[in-house]
Amino acid sequence: MTAPVIDIRRADDRLHTAVDWLDSRHSFSFGQHYDPANTHHGLLLVNNHDVVTAGQGFDTHPHRDMEIVTWVLRGSLVHQDSTGNSGVIYPGLAQRMSAGSGIQHSEKNDSWRLTGETHDEPVHFVQMWVIPDESGVPPGYQQLEIDDELLSGNLVTIASGRPEHRGQTAIGIRNKHAALHGARLPAGRSVQLPEAPYLHLFVARGSVTLEDAGVLGTGDAVRFTATGGQQVTAVEPAEILVWEMHASLGA
Repeated sequence: MTAPVIDIRRADDRLHTAVDWLDSRHSFSFGQHYDPANTHHGLLLVNNHDVVTAGQGFDTHPHRDMEIVTWVLRGSLVHQDSTGNSGVIYPGLAQRMSAGSGIQHSEKNDSWRLTGETHDEPVHFVQMWVIPDESGVPPGYQQLEIDDELLSGNLVTIASGRPEHRGQTAIGIRNKHAALHGARLPAGRSVQLPEAPYLHLFVARGSVTLEDAGVLGTGDAVRFTATGGQQVTAVEPAEILVWEMHASLGA
């Protein structure tokens, strides 16, 4: 039997990419940053916390066989891809791109091209990648507004491939072992984490206390193995993202 593990990873210890238009913090190995001891947790390979300046962003680039979920915290991000999907992602809009057999896309902070309203605000977002159950399938895209549910202060399913979440989740992903939940918590509000073989808790903004582990701040993360069910309580208004995973890469 696997022993329970609660592994706290502090914000300042994340890998860091900084250029003139991008500030990106990586929870796992990414790009030129490679640490063989930090490649994933459960099924989660990427948890990037990005800040992109106005008018800038990621030019068209390819992906393959990856489920990519993007969650905007502040500002707006324009998505365009080679299958003809395009739109503006903003806080409360759940978005998933299935790269499948191959897709090209761009992500830029230039929503005025579509809306006509200029701005100089950077966009803050978290992008998360999991491996799909099946490789080589046709690429896909899905988005849905779930802001009202998050404002309730409860833990809400943002994306899932779990059979038990059908009809409850905002968007689907092609992995039957994984689900992403999120909550916006007013000060003093508590939620209970799911129970699963693997969990990943990310504090996207604000600060919370984790039962039996203490205070976590913006950018802190916790990797749970063989444990769950703990209470998370907001010290100040906070937003959290929680991956529930019932399998692991290579397991």
